[in-house]
Amino acid sequence: MLSTADAEVIRALRRNGQISRAEISHMTGWSRAKASQEINALIEKGYLVEAGEGISNGGRKPRLVRFNNQLGYIVGIDIGATSLEIALADINGLILRRVVEPADVRQPPEELLGRCSRLILDLAIAYGIHPEQIFGIGVGVPGPVDFTRGVLLAPPLMPDWENYPIRNFFKETFLSAFVVVDNDVNIMALGEQHSSDAANLDHFLVIKIGTGIGCGIMAGRKIHRGSDGCAGDIGHICVDKQGPICRCGNHGCLEAMAAGPAIAEKAMQAARDGKSELLQKMMISNGGLLTPENVNAACREGDEAALAIIRASGQMIGDVLAGLVNFFNPSHIFIGGGIANFGNHLLIAIKRAVLRQSLPLATTNLTISFSRTGSDVGVIGAIMLALEYLFVVKDDPHYSF
Repeated sequence: MLSTADAEVIRALRRNGQISRAEISHMTGWSRAKASQEINALIEKGYLVEAGEGISNGGRKPRLVRFNNQLGYIVGIDIGATSLEIALADINGLILRRVVEPADVRQPPEELLGRCSRLILDLAIAYGIHPEQIFGIGVGVPGPVDFTRGVLLAPPLMPDWENYPIRNFFKETFLSAFVVVDNDVNIMALGEQHSSDAANLDHFLVIKIGTGIGCGIMAGRKIHRGSDGCAGDIGHICVDKQGPICRCGNHGCLEAMAAGPAIAEKAMQAARDGKSELLQKMMISNGGLLTPENVNAACREGDEAALAIIRASGQMIGDVLAGLVNFFNPSHIFIGGGIANFGNHLLIAIKRAVLRQSLPLATTNLTISFSRTGSDVGVIGAIMLALEYLFVVKDDPHYSF
């Protein structure tokens, strides 16, 4: 059982990777004797190990400590609308093995989460560890999450999942694991924070454009979830009151107008209207359907109708982001998700809309770019989420969880 003092040391180590006793003394305000006592106790418990000597500023070189890599393992789960990624990591967050496969969140939760459990067991067996050595599981899901309870609330993409006990499901198989559940875009923001581009940023946004559209908000280096956990659900901001009905039941939401399914539907309408021979050919060869990937491929071949659709989506997304920039004043906006693969035509349209409608001061130092972390950003964030709460002690004032 960890004490509050243990948690202080572990927080310091999580921020710095490896650290000396003197540095822990300075960061915590403890005497050097107390810092050494607490660190030695954690070494005896197996949480920490000696990590060699650090750089000396004169005199004896300081002895460093770090987490024991063999202490246990962490699992990150990133559930998207159409895909699933799971990674096994060590206690420092280093990914050891991963698996990616198609998924459908319209499945009953027992089926999809059961598949997750089987994949985790497969990864553990392949790496030669037992399920009880898995200490933490971070889960990202595509919908509004009550973070305290770890359940989805009125998720438009997956209504059967409402209030489903995700934590308890995994605890049945992984008895030693601490399970944390969050929105998929929030875990993307955590993953981005641990990348080189965002490591030193205080305030930034991560926008996921895929089957839906969401926003992860990093404020003061911490995820901002709002009072009920639904902060950043920008996909349901109205951009056209006369627009199509969204999954949430309202008209003209950004998601219904500019996300992947909307892009595909507009392309099919353009093909039916004879505006693009290329899209017509693609639709015929695909059995009467088009996908966002088809639209992207057509755009790359110079198809004007496809280009217009992508630019229109980018403009609508940029219009909404302009309001966020004026309100939140981030230094960076990172764009990810499947539709981010559409490239510069989409990015330029987003940038133009933001710059046109945002206040000059809010955009003076603003950078808008695609995420360079890649498709692993979500699963990395899920691992970091699990690590953040793994060593929490009861009534710890640093956490509301």
